[in-house]
Amino acid sequence: MADSSISKFFEKSLKERLDLVADFSGLSQDELKIIEDATGGISYDKADSMIENAIGTFSLPLGIATNFRINDKDYLIPMVIEESSVIAAASKAAKIARIHGGFKAKSEQSYSIGQIQIVNVDVQSAIPKVIGASTEILNLANSKSNTLSKLGKGAKEVSCKEIQTDSGHMLIVELVIDVGDAMGANVTNTMCEAVAPMIEELTGGKSLLRILSNYSTKRMASASAVFDKDAVGGENVVDDIILAFQFAENDPYRAVTHNKGVMNGTIAVANATGQDSRAIEAAAHAYAAKSGAYRSLTKWAKDANGNLIGDFELPLSVGIVGGIIQHHPIAKICTKILGVSTANELSCIMAAAGLAQNFAAMRALVTEGIQKGHMKLHARKEGKN
Repeated sequence: MADSSISKFFEKSLKERLDLVADFSGLSQDELKIIEDATGGISYDKADSMIENAIGTFSLPLGIATNFRINDKDYLIPMVIEESSVIAAASKAAKIARIHGGFKAKSEQSYSIGQIQIVNVDVQSAIPKVIGASTEILNLANSKSNTLSKLGKGAKEVSCKEIQTDSGHMLIVELVIDVGDAMGANVTNTMCEAVAPMIEELTGGKSLLRILSNYSTKRMASASAVFDKDAVGGENVVDDIILAFQFAENDPYRAVTHNKGVMNGTIAVANATGQDSRAIEAAAHAYAAKSGAYRSLTKWAKDANGNLIGDFELPLSVGIVGGIIQHHPIAKICTKILGVSTANELSCIMAAAGLAQNFAAMRALVTEGIQKGHMKLHARKEGKN
């Protein structure tokens, strides 16, 4: 079985690092050449086909976090990030988590939420009409995706809610769509636009916005781990980490910085695999405020043996088919390095990376302070200039 616990990976040469990653992931020589290419994997022509008004490309560092064991499987985790110490910290955290079996993670479904806004309508009389026509609405939505229908996926549920605004009452019709291994934005938007005229006819109202929600609460991912008290630095350090968590849990000024650190891990993996990082960030921070106050995305406690227990949960919309992955060779190669076979598996990895990074940051904060590691790596960078 492949082992992600690689001793002194940071001391190895580029060739040695690439050889280890290639052996672990089965990368070809052509794929290794793409990684080594200083353009970051895409030419100007490719960039020009992806965005408007292109004038060039912009590269960020791509690194590998080692030591990760998630659900009893080892991973080398590609991370794209410009910030010093994140990859080293995540790798060290994963090494400590391995003592008690690594990370346990879950991501059980890939349901996207599409919304159709109906205005100029009697909401209370419209809702039963829409619900009564659910089968017809779902059939029409599913006619817009042969691929999902053949896989037994697609639009599964219609629901309605009323919202009150300064402009009056509005009806929001929501489609729940199983998008499988895709991020699903395009198919969700297509289905919403397709059913909007039928909903207008049913309700007598006017459809305005017809678009997915990035608050992907039906695509939850979670990760947990036990961090050995002795490897953490003793039970006093465990207690201090819990106190640091309580600070973030009860003060939004600390919580924002705390959660930024969590997302250093999750978003670095998102960047490497071509995910919509803006959507992921927006959903995560909305979830942090679900109680009405902005709080920590992670939870920390102590078990009966004095070990530190960490939990992380967030709405996480990701895909391994379609989107940037089919256009960007580096994103495709990074997905291959991970060896994931489903979007749910990728979600588990991203959640574990976020939890690892949060542990590492808090441990540094309550012991040596965050600057020692940062400054050491900054000095290393300056020495290379």
